[in-house]
Amino acid sequence: MIFDDFFKAIGQMPDPRFRRVLWLGIMLTIALLVGAYALILWFISATTSEGIEIPGVDGPVTWIGDLLGWGSLAIMLVLSVFLMVPVASAITSLFLDDVAQAVEDKHYPHLKPVPRVPFFDGLRDTVNFLGVLIGANILAVFAYMALPFLSFAIFYGLNGYLLGREYFQVVAMRRLGRKGAKDLRKQHKGQIWMAGCLMAVPLSIPLINLVIPILGAATFTHLFHRLSRR
Repeated sequence: MIFDDFFKAIGQMPDPRFRRVLWLGIMLTIALLVGAYALILWFISATTSEGIEIPGVDGPVTWIGDLLGWGSLAIMLVLSVFLMVPVASAITSLFLDDVAQAVEDKHYPHLKPVPRVPFFDGLRDTVNFLGVLIGANILAVFAYMALPFLSFAIFYGLNGYLLGREYFQVVAMRRLGRKGAKDLRKQHKGQIWMAGCLMAVPLSIPLINLVIPILGAATFTHLFHRLSRR
């Protein structure tokens, strides 16, 4: 049944509302990463503009600022590979209400429309999700090093739990409210975790991983309606 939900979501990918959310997420993510790098460069420039005094060297050393600038670029490029997906997922979650509504309009037209989640409520959930997603994956690096033979299982299991928890909560909260969504999630946590793992598998595939927030929201919309009918 989970695969049925997933393939229904894939079949709706050409929907203009899906594409709009995808491009919004990508553009805002790039803008955020560029802004973060600009802030880093400004900080380096402000702290090294007059050079740095090094014991044993006559006069201030001015080339350290250039070295830090190029070094920060290399570090930012590497970090962007790892941050692109969680940041895009978090930012895109701001607009997942549109994806869920598009799914319901097509597959569940008999349902009454629901009010949009207030922007600041969605922003708060997005910031919390981003923090948990990045923090958990940073901590998981230690588990990868300690248990390298289980690194794939840890990655998919952890991100499957996080993605499943977030997407189901976002979708269910539209119809049941925050508490109702949490209660239903607890009743079906095994199936929700499995669906989240299905979303986590393509996370390691470049470019494909950027559409996972859209597919996740659509898949979990179908999953929510299937579970709520029970």
